[in-house]
Amino acid sequence: MTQAAHPTLARTLAPTPSLLRDALLVLGGAALVALVAQVEIPLKPVPVTLQTLAVLLIGAALGWKRGAASLTTYLLAGAAGLPVFAGGSAGLAKFAGPTGGYLLSYIFAAAAVGWLVQRYALDRKPVGAALAMLVASAVIYAFGLTWLGLVTGLKGQALLNAGLTPFLLGDSLKIALAALLLPGAWAFARKR
Repeated sequence: MTQAAHPTLARTLAPTPSLLRDALLVLGGAALVALVAQVEIPLKPVPVTLQTLAVLLIGAALGWKRGAASLTTYLLAGAAGLPVFAGGSAGLAKFAGPTGGYLLSYIFAAAAVGWLVQRYALDRKPVGAALAMLVASAVIYAFGLTWLGLVTGLKGQALLNAGLTPFLLGDSLKIALAALLLPGAWAFARKR
């Protein structure tokens, strides 16, 4: 027995389905991630950016399929040489470096948060939105830390100090902000 999916915020605000609408949503999401990637605190080996906030919001607003497509588009643009990654960087070499796992995780994190909000409508209330975002953040850390450890040889506490600990406070604030923005956007959408 299949449960019907809840509509996404994007589908609610732009209900008429079309290939053009979907393409604009996917490209708009990719452009948003590229833009906020330039807001950077250059830590080594992994910088602090606003990318994760955008990834979480895009997944929730667009749903799992368009969210994953949007982040795939973003990564392909960077791989092709467009300066969309943190600090205006680009190229395939970014995927082989310490941030490669974090970058690749964005597709799966957007899909995870999108699936959760489509399946359970978690983005309508702050606690539910925060829960969906927390799951997606765990996906980002799982990919990111695994790849960072492989590339740098860091293990245990050294790995956590390089790829997790510096980001916990900022990511908590991003999740809190997203958990407030999404229900606010839904309140706006209901009034339309």
